[in-house]
Amino acid sequence: MLDNGPRTAGGKLRKSERRRQILLELKLRPHVRISALSERFNVSPETLRRDLDALAKDRLIDRAHGGASAPSQGHYPSLDERKSARVEERARIARIAAASVQEGETLMIDSGSTTIELAKALAFRGVACTVITNSLPVAMTLGHGVANVMLCPGEYQSAEGAVIGTETLEFLRNFRVDRCMIGASGVSEEGISETVRGFAAVKREMLRRARVRAVLIDSEKFAIAGLARAGAMQDLSTLFTDARPKGTLLAALEAAQVEICVAGPAG
Repeated sequence: MLDNGPRTAGGKLRKSERRRQILLELKLRPHVRISALSERFNVSPETLRRDLDALAKDRLIDRAHGGASAPSQGHYPSLDERKSARVEERARIARIAAASVQEGETLMIDSGSTTIELAKALAFRGVACTVITNSLPVAMTLGHGVANVMLCPGEYQSAEGAVIGTETLEFLRNFRVDRCMIGASGVSEEGISETVRGFAAVKREMLRRARVRAVLIDSEKFAIAGLARAGAMQDLSTLFTDARPKGTLLAALEAAQVEICVAGPAG
């Protein structure tokens, strides 16, 4: 049994814990049924449908007739794989993004190879800011300096060194920040996207919670659309990259009034 968690005064699992355990269950088996979950958690089928609908809306599960399935995710390169590619380009992008952060600001930074470079650049500058992140490497990099770091709870993904899931999203919803700075698997005229749905859900929530919304992405990811949409063009304020976009992508960015900041080669 997995249901030893926080409970209400009536002895039932709290909503967030119930949803967390649904996600855990889908790590152990490919499909869960509403009838079985209703009996296990001692809640009505209608309550379970709302749970599953909420998880599906965040693209953490696939809804199926009478229940839910684990999302199909395809291949997602590990953090180590991505960190070894286009190192100089990502470092340049990170430096111009870090230069936009002001002392005392509040930030949300998600997981990824480029956002780790951003954390290094912020630490090097010694920017006194508050950072909320789901990435352990980002938290560890900034935690040694003057930044105040808040690490999200959630389900740990070892390949990414980060957490995702319903607890992560609910934690993020408690805050409003000056800016979010996220990475992405691809950017096209439809917006930014991710290969893994759980990471896309975190990005979407960070975009909702920030006044200034920036994506850090290298030009090799232009015109690429991943499995899960993380945000529309209209959700973005700024795009930090290493080369100016062209064609329909540039037109879409300009139509959405997204500021394009290009990091030139090191002098």
